[in-house]
Amino acid sequence: MDISLIVTLGILLAVVVMLAVFFRFVPVGLWVTAYFSGVKVGIGNLVGMRLRRVVPKAIINPLIKATKAGLHLDTNELEAHYLAGGNVNMVIDALIAAQRANIDLEFEQAAAIDLAGRNVFEAVQVSVNPKVIETPIIAGVAMDGIEVKAKAKVTVRANIERLVGGAGEETIIARVGEGIVTTVGSSPKHSVVLENPDLISQTILRKGLDSGTAFEILSIDIADVDVGRNIGAQLQADQAVADKKIAQAKAEERRAFAVAQEQEMVAEVQRMRAKVVEAESEVPLAIAEAFRKGNLGIMDYYQLKNIQADTAMRDAIAKDSEVAPELGAE
Repeated sequence: MDISLIVTLGILLAVVVMLAVFFRFVPVGLWVTAYFSGVKVGIGNLVGMRLRRVVPKAIINPLIKATKAGLHLDTNELEAHYLAGGNVNMVIDALIAAQRANIDLEFEQAAAIDLAGRNVFEAVQVSVNPKVIETPIIAGVAMDGIEVKAKAKVTVRANIERLVGGAGEETIIARVGEGIVTTVGSSPKHSVVLENPDLISQTILRKGLDSGTAFEILSIDIADVDVGRNIGAQLQADQAVADKKIAQAKAEERRAFAVAQEQEMVAEVQRMRAKVVEAESEVPLAIAEAFRKGNLGIMDYYQLKNIQADTAMRDAIAKDSEVAPELGAE
């Protein structure tokens, strides 16, 4: 094969590779699209985006959209937001929607809302088209002890100025629930709330529940009101059961105390009987000692025995007289 042909083929291959690398690294097609769309951006700027690890499409396409909508933005602003982790396309959509709805929204403000983690485009939509937040069923207890269950629908509009740092939907729902519980709890009877559900709306609106939130409350409508359990009766029943258990515990305590006292008295009687038996066992020894010392004569001893016999006879007669009436009664 001719050497000149090989060299020519090599040069052509090198040129093709270089062109492929060039068109791969330099977005010429994107530059052409931007140029004919009225976006003035140089090839060098697009190459610089590659070097700064910025995807050119993520900047140029939203910029074309903004330019066509009449917005004047700079590529440096979009690149900064992209490098900060923001969604450039979402911000541009929000700015266009805000412009069409005559809402004053600057790029810096929209970028801050986006970086705060909120959907800035949805916020603009909610600002134009109010959103309805439906609360779960919330229960409150009136003064008469009857539970009242209510569910509210809150119509809100996004407040662009308070989107950064403002509380979200959870706070709105919590505050509305607090207002429902307060209104029901302050009602003397549950029938008052059932007859006038608008009392709940009035109480909630007077509290200014949208302060510090990212929304502006337009209206609060009570979607459903229902009667729940008789909490007062249930509490009284629980209290009665508790009182019964307390009374039973006190009675058991008194019974145990009485049993302990009885056992103590029995033990005391047994101790006294033991002392009597002990004392009686010493009587013969004392008599014998008195005989030895001459303090007791034989006649004195006989008299003592006669007194003991007479006492035993009287005891027997007394026992017989106690048994006889019982036999007669039978």
